[in-house]
Amino acid sequence: MAVLGTLLSLGFWQLDRADQKRVMLVQQQHMMVGGELLLNARIPDDLSLLKYRPVSVAGHFEGEHQFLIDNQHANGKVGYFVLTPFRLVGTDKAVLVNRGWLPLNVDRTKLPSLPISAAPMTLNGRVNSFPSVGIKLAGAEIPTKTWPAVVQVAEASVLAKSLGYPLFSFQIELDPAQPEGFLRVWQPASIMPPEQHVAYAVQWFGLALTFTVLFFWFNFKKTA
Repeated sequence: MAVLGTLLSLGFWQLDRADQKRVMLVQQQHMMVGGELLLNARIPDDLSLLKYRPVSVAGHFEGEHQFLIDNQHANGKVGYFVLTPFRLVGTDKAVLVNRGWLPLNVDRTKLPSLPISAAPMTLNGRVNSFPSVGIKLAGAEIPTKTWPAVVQVAEASVLAKSLGYPLFSFQIELDPAQPEGFLRVWQPASIMPPEQHVAYAVQWFGLALTFTVLFFWFNFKKTA
């Protein structure tokens, strides 16, 4: 009967996920239609509330310390996403701005040149999580020691240690209309709909019902 319990648990878990997604969709829709948000140190560092939200940020880029997220694909080629720290006005806190994609050099030891102005500015973009990977290898979040630093998996808490100042836990995808960027084809806002979770729940409950019927049928055959 442990199998039955597991199947039922998975079904109820999917229903719970469906409820969570409904709440998340309402939050995202509210944030996305709420207009552009001026990001500053007083904004809660909560990705679930800010994801896909258009934001503007006042401050300046720090071009001396930039990160390259390795193994990123665009137009059928392999390259890097360029993450540049943006220091916010009036605080030591910063946010990593994804300035877009650059192709990999034939010689991997030759990293791309990443010129950037340090002049005060206000930039526009969209809050998003850092690029994810299917399987994270041990140490993938540790950047190389030289600048620009190459990293396989971007984690703000780890990269902040290399910079020596705090970072927001998310990235800002630089608006394609903004200068100082590279190839930017950002993915549209997406989330698995609640209906998909309900469909999965129905499948798990169906398996539970099938298991129950077979269990009693085999026991009936034994006693007969």
